[in-house]
Order: sequence, then C-alpha cells, then structure tokens
Amino acid sequence: MVITMKERKVVWKALDQKVIVVAVEGYADDWAAYIGAVEGEDHETEWEEVKDHGSKLAREVAELLFPQFRELHYRE
Repeated sequence: MVITMKERKVVWKALDQKVIVVAVEGYADDWAAYIGAVEGEDHETEWEEVKDHGSKLAREVAELLFPQFRELHYRE
C-alpha cells in the first residue's frame, strides 16, 4: 500500500498477519524503514503504529523489501 503524507511517500507491507514493515520517505531525499508486531486485525490502520513506534530496519534488509527507495539516502 502506498500513501502520500504531506508530499512524503509512505509504503507498508504485511509480512505476516501480525508483522508489518513500513518505509517512510523523508524531506531531505532520504528514507527509513521500520518493522513491528501488530494485532493483525486492521492493517489499514495498524501500519501507523509501526511507522511511529516500530524498530528500524538495517539498510540492507530495508532495500530488499523496498527497492523503489534505493536511490535515496538511508537514514541511519
């Protein structure tokens, strides 16, 4: 699912019913990706909790899951 928030792209994917990953484009041609456990009842809203409170993924893993962001700098 791709969502645009204030001109920033946010993409989320469910890896499992209870695991979501979220990629967030920053304002300085950069991005970061996060992973988190969710209840698995409503991914359409649960991704936001992962975006705000998930664990940051290593760049190598994030690029495998979200290759469309590879050209941007990854926020460490």
